[in-house]
Order: sequence, then structure tokens, then C-alpha cells
Amino acid sequence: MSDMITADLVDLDLSADTKEAAARALAERMVTLGRVTDLEGFLADVAAREAQMPTGLDGGIGIPHCRSAHVTEPTLAFGRSAAGIDFGAADGPADLIFLIAAPAGADDAHLTILSSLARQLMNSEFTDALRSAGDAATAAALIRGDETPAPAPGTEAAGVAQNTAAAPAAASAGTAAVSTSTGSGSGTASDAGERPFRIVAVTSCPTGIAHTYMAAESLENAGREAGIELVVETQGSAGFTRLDPDAIAAADGVIFAHDVPVREKDRFAGKPTVDVGVKAGINRPAELIGEVRAKAARGEVTSGSAPSTPVERAGEAGEGYGTKLRKWLMSGVSYMVPFVAAGGLLIALGFAIGGYTINKAPSVMDHFVWTQGDSWAALLFQIGVVSFGFLVPVLAGYIAYGMADRPGLVPGFVGGMIASTINAGFLGGLAAGLIAGGVVMAIQKVKIPAAVRGIMPVVVIPLISSAIVGFLMFVVIGKPIASAQKGMTDWLNGLSGSNAVLLGALLGLMMCFDLGGPVNKVAYTFATAGIAVSNPSDSAMKIMAAVMAAGMVPPLAMALATTVRGKLFTETERENGKAAWVLGASFISEGAIPFAAADPLRVIPSSMVGGAVTGALSMAFGATLRAPHGGIFVVPLIGNPFLYLIAIAAGVCVTTALVVLLKGLRKPARQTPANGSATGPAATAKEAKQPVAA
Repeated sequence: MSDMITADLVDLDLSADTKEAAARALAERMVTLGRVTDLEGFLADVAAREAQMPTGLDGGIGIPHCRSAHVTEPTLAFGRSAAGIDFGAADGPADLIFLIAAPAGADDAHLTILSSLARQLMNSEFTDALRSAGDAATAAALIRGDETPAPAPGTEAAGVAQNTAAAPAAASAGTAAVSTSTGSGSGTASDAGERPFRIVAVTSCPTGIAHTYMAAESLENAGREAGIELVVETQGSAGFTRLDPDAIAAADGVIFAHDVPVREKDRFAGKPTVDVGVKAGINRPAELIGEVRAKAARGEVTSGSAPSTPVERAGEAGEGYGTKLRKWLMSGVSYMVPFVAAGGLLIALGFAIGGYTINKAPSVMDHFVWTQGDSWAALLFQIGVVSFGFLVPVLAGYIAYGMADRPGLVPGFVGGMIASTINAGFLGGLAAGLIAGGVVMAIQKVKIPAAVRGIMPVVVIPLISSAIVGFLMFVVIGKPIASAQKGMTDWLNGLSGSNAVLLGALLGLMMCFDLGGPVNKVAYTFATAGIAVSNPSDSAMKIMAAVMAAGMVPPLAMALATTVRGKLFTETERENGKAAWVLGASFISEGAIPFAAADPLRVIPSSMVGGAVTGALSMAFGATLRAPHGGIFVVPLIGNPFLYLIAIAAGVCVTTALVVLLKGLRKPARQTPANGSATGPAATAKEAKQPVAA
């Protein structure tokens, strides 16, 4: 690690008060040494990684990190904050901040060295030594491993050195997967005449540099203390070495601590499994071991691997119910949206070709003429209606899936289909999905005799859960929900004047708040649910038009801003701006995410103001839309298309003006470390080449 960190990359008096400012201060040191070529581009990559999951860890540690094309060689910068900086850890601010920068194509050797640092962070003697280091050179030497931390009272120095060196040794051996069985646990079990409890675990995170290996180290330590055998497969950036199939076969339980899909998950089917985020593996490993042992005692096993798509899991045990509920709902919405888009566009094409009376055409099964345009229009329309018919069942099914994994699919789809049958609509689908997931989770907690475990996922759980959900939907809650759905529809149909304009502004704010995130999806789902019928109301089509128009504003505004005031943006952002023209025109709000990640305090509020203006104007102009997606490509299907485009242009101009104004008011930052020690022609030249965001 000698070339990764030097004294020039250490700041023992880090004065930043936010995580963004801390990352900037440490990144500036990397720029000064030529380790980072584009400060703003690199910080955008750091912010994008931070947006995926906070990088604060219990124990006062913050580890912002990323892989970036703007990094020339693997680099580590360290800062120590007296006041502490909030990195999102549950136990409070961090005073030890490690900024880890890896090139986009870093080789395995470098990445394994970085992973060994992540493991050292779980050693309290290592972190205590960094807190007491008197100068930058000493801190850098500790991190490089040139100096050994002083052992805690009563601890053998040799033992500490051995533990600290274990991870680098594994790294040098080229082992990406950690497979360290705990000897103490085995010995204890042997003395008692019993085989030790065995767990296999998989850890992974989006970057695969820090959290992956810290979770592995934490689980191993907890397993050692619990007296069990625990082997970990780290699916990191340097690839991974698969666990021995014999070790998996002999395991009594499985722990998945991951934030990206587990690769080759089928290997672990049929085992009691605890599935959580990677930070849970770092912060509460003993609890996870206890959970998997309890599941094994109850005989709970997984029925197979989940699909390899990154759906939201049921949430960590430490999360609040609100957070879990958001994840469950987003699981359903993420699977529903493709059905909405495909069905809506097919319906819109049917109307475009055959006119707005095409919904009264006879079934194409009975009447279809190959040479008539109306027949093709009717075909497109009827396919779209069928696709739209899956909206509520898919929503309910995958909400239940997000809660209970595959066993939740059957009762979720059954409940969703019942909601559609009794006209309970979108609200009924939400209720059915949540009920189905809850019922399956309750059944899974029941201790089952070994003789019937094999048929539980195939017969027993689908049978019992579907019967319960069906009873509740048909007999208990279905009718009240259907009445509530009708009441909401009637209310929307009665909106006019200022009420409609205010609703448009609110939906515009929601669409631009998190650019494809949960709030954005709530507004979009609300709009699409209104037009998911063969004869949507005028108010529902106005809402759909306002939502799509507002969602187009952020990427189009960023594209325009990078065109008219390119000097305010980095070269990377200017390139992203070119793509944002197409993304915005296609109604893909996520095209503005790189800009929001790099400068959220200027971009997001500006986007929200522009989105609110567009949403309000669209409602005021009475623009309507039958298609749930398509952007400018479905303008011919829009009611009052000219005024609709004016509404979009107005919002884009407002957002562009605000972004340019706010970025123009910022104060230039110096491209030198906070203590001003690094100066000279090289630093000056770099300042001249790249813009700096405050």
C-alpha cells in the first residue's frame, strides 16, 4: 500500500462540516498529486456511490469511495475531524474519514490491497492508533502497515500483528473469497462432543471495495466469538472465488449481506437464510448469526433462488416500518411500470391510427381485415388493454414478493386479480400485496415438521395464503376499498380551475424531487392508475399529461444549461448534457441524476421549481394524454399539443435559469489541501483547467 497513501494525502485537522465538503477537501489532495484528473467528475462519482447507500459505519468511521474513470491509480486519502461529520451511521458522526479512489479498470492486486484496508478498519486498535497519531507521516505509516498499532492493555502484541496482517496475506495469495473457519468454535464444539454450527455467507456492495470486505471481517469475528464455523465468499471488485460446494452442502444456514444481487444464488437454495443489506453485516453480525440459528431451529428454508434482478428486500431488522414499507411498494411499482408503458403506448397507437372510437371496435378474434388500418388499430388497442389489465395483479404480486420472496407471488397475484375483478383498482392492489406478503411471512414463522417441509413452498404456502387473501379481499375489505377508489376517481373528475392547477404543481414537484426515486414513482403511479382503463376520464388524462411534462423538465434543462453556459460545468457534465437531450425528450427523468448527484443543492431545487411550473401550466392549458410514456414522440396523441409544449418549454427555461444563476453565484474553491501546504505551478495549472463547484 506504499504507493497508495503518503503524508500529503493525510489531513489530521479536517475542518469540513459536511460529507460533501470532506470528500472535496480530500479529493483536492489527490488532484494536487495527479492521482485524480477531473475533480468535479470524480466527486460526481463519489456522490453517485453515496446516493446508493450511506458510507458511514458505527464506530465513527466514514468511507466514501468509488471507482472512477477520473482516477489514474488506486489512491487513499485520510482525514481526521475533531467535530465529526455525518456520513449516515446510526451511532452518530464520523471522525475518521477514508476517501478511497479506484480506477475504473483497477487490477486485482490493487483492489485486494484496498480490501485489506477495509478489514483493518474493523480492528479497534488500528482506529485508536489513527485517532492518537500526532502527525500525518505517522498516520500514513499506520495505514500502509509500516507501523503496528500498539496493543490494548492485556492483549498480546504478536496476536494483534497477526490479525492485522491476515487480510493482506490473503490478498497477496490472490484469494478474493474469504474462507476462514474459526478454530475456537470448532474446539469448543468438539470438547462438548457436538459438531459446531456451520454458516456460509456472501457479502457484496455496489463498488465492491470497502463494505464487502468489512462485512466479511465483521461476520468472521462474530462467528469466532460465537464458537461456530463461518466461511465468507466476498463478491468484490476483484472478482470472487466460489465457496467449496462441500462447505455449502454441510452448512446449517446462510447469510446474505449484500446490496447488489448475489451471483449464482441457486447454490444456496434449501438452506435457512438471512438476507439483509451489507451494512447489517458490518453493524450487527451477532444478531444475524442468531437469526439464522433461530431459523434453522424452526426449520425455515428457502425454496430456491430469487430472480437475479435487483429488487428491494424486506428490509433490515433495524429499519423502521416506514422504510420497509417504501421498499415493499417500490418493489411492486418497479415491476408494474413496464406493463404500464407497453400497454399504454399500444393503446395510444391504437387511438392514433383508428381514432378515439377504436375502443368500440369488435374483438379482432371475430373481425380482422389485414388490409384495413382500423383492424390494425383495434389489434394494437386490444393488446394494450390486455397488457394494462396486468397492472394491479403485477403490483400486488411483487409487493408481496418484496416482502416474502417467491412464496409471496401466488397470493399476491391472486389478491391483485381479485382487486381488479371487484373494481378496487390501484388501492386494492396495494392492500392485496401487503396482506399477501404479511400472510406468507406469518406462515413462514410457524415451526413445520420435517416431513412436510418439502411441499411447503409448492403446495402449502400457496394454498393457505391464497385462501386467506381471497377471503379478505372478497368478503372483508374489498368493498370498502372499491368505494374509496370510486370516491377518489369522482373527486379527480370534479377537479377544475385553481384546484387542478395546484394539483399539477404538486405532481410536478414530486416528479422532480428525486428523479426516478420513490417520490417520483408515487406521482407516476398515481397518474398511470387513472388511465389504466379503456375509457379514462378527462381529469385522469390531464394528470397524466402534467406528470409526463414535469418529468421531462430536469434532463432537458440540464442539457440546455450545459449548452448555454458550458463553462459552469465539467467536461464530463457537458458530455452528459448531450445525452440528456435525448433522455429528456423521451421522458426519462434519470437523465438528470449525474448533475443532481454532483450538485444536489442547486440542481434539485431548481428542477422542482421548473417541474411545478410545467405541471401547473399543463393543467391550466387543459392538455390531455392517453399514453403513460413516450415523451415528445407521443405529442400527436396529446390534447392541446402546442400549449403542452409551451408548458414544457417554460419549465425548462425556469430550471435552466435557476441552475445557471445558482452555479454562477458560487465562490471558486482552491485546488489545494485545507492547510495550504501543497502549492506551486502544478496545482495552479490544474486549477486553470477544471471548474470547481462550491
